[in-house]
Amino acid sequence: MPAGAETPQPPAPAQNVAIPNFWNPRSRGERVEAPQTGRAVRFLTDDEFPPLHFAGPDGNPTGFVVELARAVCERLSITCTVQARRFDTLLDALNERQGDVVAAAIPLTPTLRSRFLATRPFFRWPARFIARTDRGLPEPSAAALAGKNVGVIAGSAHAAYLKAFFPKATLREFTDLSAAESALRRGETDYVFADGLGLALFVGGFESGNCCALIGGDYLENRYFGEGIGLVTRQEDAALSRALDDALQRLWDDGRYAELYLRFFPVSPF
Repeated sequence: MPAGAETPQPPAPAQNVAIPNFWNPRSRGERVEAPQTGRAVRFLTDDEFPPLHFAGPDGNPTGFVVELARAVCERLSITCTVQARRFDTLLDALNERQGDVVAAAIPLTPTLRSRFLATRPFFRWPARFIARTDRGLPEPSAAALAGKNVGVIAGSAHAAYLKAFFPKATLREFTDLSAAESALRRGETDYVFADGLGLALFVGGFESGNCCALIGGDYLENRYFGEGIGLVTRQEDAALSRALDDALQRLWDDGRYAELYLRFFPVSPF
């Protein structure tokens, strides 16, 4: 980057919605063009996981991941199609050449990387705390949570993280997130620690009754909460993967990522 040049920034978030940035400005290089194949690039997704990917009012796939994929295609000036399939069939369909790119919430793992290529993450699942707003509870820390009741899903990575880093908290384990959120709403726990996306949807939804809010920061340790998600291609499509990766970073630079994020995350999980 030339001396004195400023890193492009996205528009200021509305209502202080936190927009994550997964890109390193030092990693920018020359623009990468998509390979020309003479046909549309076929994106595969699922339509049952809002707000990341779901069926819109017209029945067509939409959601943050889907619209980001469409924006990538616009940025690369390539024609693309988006087809919804059952989530558990997406990688097999990609492997069988029934599509070219998977754009869905499939976690990036060593096992996935051994079979496919993937862009750098464009979304991650932060762990977050929520708490009742009527108790004046402090932001979470190892000391602040000593003796406090914290709801978690039994056997989850979040429960393991709490036991390791908040050892003096009193864990209340639940079978699922809905049960933990309901207990918090009834005042039976002080906090809930879980997937930030699920908690953000609860806080911003009708079921919470405005009882609770996200509190403290996000937790992103890969060992517990994974690497996030990226656009997945076959290993032989390395040129396409590089172009997708570059386009995602350019979308952050020009503010398009922030625009789509604000559309689908009125309460940010970050």
